[in-house]
Amino acid sequence: MNILLYLIPIALSLGLIGLGAFIWSIKSNQYDDLDGAARRILLDDDEKDSET
Repeated sequence: MNILLYLIPIALSLGLIGLGAFIWSIKSNQYDDLDGAARRILLDDDEKDSET
């Protein structure tokens, strides 16, 4: 039972760290352009190199 005195605060602190990271990612606009990355992966890099 004594182990719960350690595990509960550790679990709560890890949860708060994860929540903080999620809120930070929302505030830094990480989820704004979800379709752009899906389209950019389909573009061929050779086309960009041949134009320059």
